[in-house]
Amino acid sequence: MTSQTAKPRHTAASTNQGCYVYGIVPADVEVEPGTPGVHGPSSEVGLVTHGEIGALVSEVPLDRPLGTPDSLTAHQRLLDEVAAEVPVLPMRFGAVMSSPQAVVQELLTPYHEEFRTALAELEGHAEYVVKGRYVERHLLEEVLEENPEARRLREEIRELPEDAGREARIELGELVNQAVAAKRDADTREIAERLVPLSVLVSPREPSHEQDAVHLALLVADDRRADLERTVDEFARRYRGRVDLWLLGPMAPYDFVVSSKPGDEEWD
Repeated sequence: MTSQTAKPRHTAASTNQGCYVYGIVPADVEVEPGTPGVHGPSSEVGLVTHGEIGALVSEVPLDRPLGTPDSLTAHQRLLDEVAAEVPVLPMRFGAVMSSPQAVVQELLTPYHEEFRTALAELEGHAEYVVKGRYVERHLLEEVLEENPEARRLREEIRELPEDAGREARIELGELVNQAVAAKRDADTREIAERLVPLSVLVSPREPSHEQDAVHLALLVADDRRADLERTVDEFARRYRGRVDLWLLGPMAPYDFVVSSKPGDEEWD
C-alpha cells in the first residue's frame, strides 16, 4: 500500500476472464501500481469502491488453474501486507466474480454497512498465531516415564522379532497418541489462559501435525502486541527442549472474519 491508487485492469468484458476478490478494505486505501496478484504480474491488483468500502481485485483468466501453492501464497501475502497497515476482511481463497461491476453490485452495495462496521471494529487489530510442536525425542521419553503400560510394551517390543511385535507396536502407538492428545489439551489450556486477557478473541485451530502441542489464533490490539510477544517468549523459555514454540504475525484476520460471499465461482 503506497501513495498512488491503482485501477483494476478490467477494460473490457471477456467470457474467459474473471474478477478475483482478495478482501474488503476502506475505500481510501491506496494500492501500489504493479502489485502482483494470484497469477503474478499478469494479474495486477487494483481497487473497486462503493461508498466507504472497497474490494482488492485482479483480473484472472478462467482457463488457467488457480488452486496452486503459488496462488495461495500470493493471496495470503497480499492480505498480510495490507493487514499490517489497514483493516482488511479477507475473502476465502478462490473467490471469483464475473466483473468489477458485479463486485460493486453484488458484494459491496448490499453488504456495505456490514463490511463498514466490521472494518471499523478491526481498526487497530491484527491476527497472530501461536504454534508449538513437541520435540519428538523428549516427547517419547516423557510418555514412557508417565505411563507404565507404555513402558511395558516398549520393553516387550524390544525383545520380539519385528513381525511378532506388530500388535504390541499398534497398542503402543495408540497409547502414545492418547497421551499426546492429553498433553496437547493441557498445554493449550495453560497457554490460552495467559493469552486470553491479552486478546480480543481466541480461536483454537486443529492440529496440523500429530506432534503439535498448541495451535491458537488470536485477535490482538496493536497496543497489546508487546505484551503478547513477551508472554510467548516466556513460554518458549519455559518449554525449551520440550516444545518448539513460535509466534506468527501480524497477519490478516483469517480465523475471525473470512468471508465467502462472492459465489460466482470458486476454484479448488
